[in-house]
Amino acid sequence: MTEQPPRGPVGERGVRKEGGRASLLGHLKDKWRGVFGSSPADKSKSSAQKPSLKQPASPKQNVKMAETVLVTGATGFLGSHVVLQLLEKGYSVRAIARGDKATQIRTAYGEFGARFEVVEIADLATEQLPAEKWTGVSALLHLATPMPGRVAVDRQIQLAIDGTLNIVVQAEKAGVKKIVVTSSVGTARGSDGVSDKHWSPITKEYALGSGNPMLVYVASKKLAEQALWEWADAHPHVEVTTLNPTFLLGPFTKYFPVPRTPSPRDTNWSTVGFWYQLLFPDGAFLGMATTYIDVRDAAAAHVAAIGPNVPATATAGRKRILVSAPNGWPATKLVEYIGKERPALKDRLLAHPEAVKTEADVLTLDWARVETVLGLKKTDFHTTETTVLDTVDSITAIEDKWRADGHEIVKPSMG
Repeated sequence: MTEQPPRGPVGERGVRKEGGRASLLGHLKDKWRGVFGSSPADKSKSSAQKPSLKQPASPKQNVKMAETVLVTGATGFLGSHVVLQLLEKGYSVRAIARGDKATQIRTAYGEFGARFEVVEIADLATEQLPAEKWTGVSALLHLATPMPGRVAVDRQIQLAIDGTLNIVVQAEKAGVKKIVVTSSVGTARGSDGVSDKHWSPITKEYALGSGNPMLVYVASKKLAEQALWEWADAHPHVEVTTLNPTFLLGPFTKYFPVPRTPSPRDTNWSTVGFWYQLLFPDGAFLGMATTYIDVRDAAAAHVAAIGPNVPATATAGRKRILVSAPNGWPATKLVEYIGKERPALKDRLLAHPEAVKTEADVLTLDWARVETVLGLKKTDFHTTETTVLDTVDSITAIEDKWRADGHEIVKPSMG
């Protein structure tokens, strides 16, 4: 049986205390300690204050063509949707990528001409962007993070922290005033609830000791986010928002580098891979994956977070926003609905969905808070019916291409 994570006292700003001191700074390299010092801005306006809130911003905003947004993680599942929505709303995008991925997206987004630019780097955690790449940038969207299975578990946590601090420190020095960072709902699952006031009890030591890549991932997201908020408290002149989504589902954009061939070890499915398991009789469907957000809605939340009508931290308080679909179904209903609407798939669906146990299929959110900060209402989100069918259709279209290329379909591994 898996050992339960520790549940210790929580100190100021939700940072768990270990050995009589806040644990967060203990996880940071000495090189980052200097970035938490005094800010030139007036620090009398604490980010913890929550006076009366402004009226909700409209998610449909007119954008000046000159505005440029720097995006990390642009080649990912979420990143491809964020980039597309930014371009569709009139922003110019400067995307950070490395190696073959940089070449791929430079070609994929060629139709957008000068409004899409790629900045090629080798290591987000250590490299400095050339000064000219910050010219004209009005906002930073930091989506990139080390994913489970792609880096050594003993490096994943520090890489997540360093990657976050490295890029936000550069952004602030370049004069960028709006920063949005993708976190995870996993960081907000406390021992007694899930909310923007909670923090996961999983510590660095516990995660690394477990050897479980998913626990290490949660710890990396938690500690990177806590490091970000420490930095934000010291730089109140910068508007910082974190978005903490549940599992991302939905269709792939045509710009996303989908797997060219089926492979049981392919990790390029992102979290869509969890729902792909529904299309195999012996699929290893993860119960918590029924709590999801449509990737298009998650992308819309990121774009909305840099809009002109978003309330300032001094007015709205710390902008740590949990986002999830307003509806959801258990595995049994998912399988039933797919079989009904896509009868050709009926014989290949998960054989025993009733065996999948879930705690909740819908995450309870503070929807008033979501609307106040992001201007998004429940009715702006895709329905479960739409997300289910769009996800399945996107997957089966990829399978059709594989078959046309002579490949046999294999079930992706969840390990």
